[in-house]
Amino acid sequence: MKKAGISLVSALIGAAAGAGVAGKAVIGEKEKVKAMSDKHLALFLMMNQWVKVKQEGKNLSAYFKKNGYQRIAIYGMSYAGETLVDELKDTEIKVAYGIDKKADSVYSDVGICSMEDNLEEVDAVVVTAITFFDEIAQKLSDIIDCPIISLEDVLYEV
Repeated sequence: MKKAGISLVSALIGAAAGAGVAGKAVIGEKEKVKAMSDKHLALFLMMNQWVKVKQEGKNLSAYFKKNGYQRIAIYGMSYAGETLVDELKDTEIKVAYGIDKKADSVYSDVGICSMEDNLEEVDAVVVTAITFFDEIAQKLSDIIDCPIISLEDVLYEV
């Protein structure tokens, strides 16, 4: 009888521990999904603002021109970065290069560097990754000496 009791207690402890581990995994997965959801909402809102800017007949090149930025780099060469490259084609603003963590696997009309590369001087770096702007801006300011601005700020100030 004593063995049966010990076995039952052991089984209950094992089940509780397993449930705890499984619960933590579910919570971790929910947090990842929420973070991705927040990131995509922020991206949607930024792109929506870009559409509004275009509907008003404005071009982002006006912002860069007004601030004396003739030669820029773009950090984050996914959808927003590529759209910015396209927006600035055939304007007075030159996109010198893009910067991306996945520099080796990104295709673009401009050269792509990583933060570990020797970055050429530019008038400003535009960060398209809006959810991690502060962290990225801090890292960039350690390796390049120019204004580091958020694409989101550009869109609301143009």
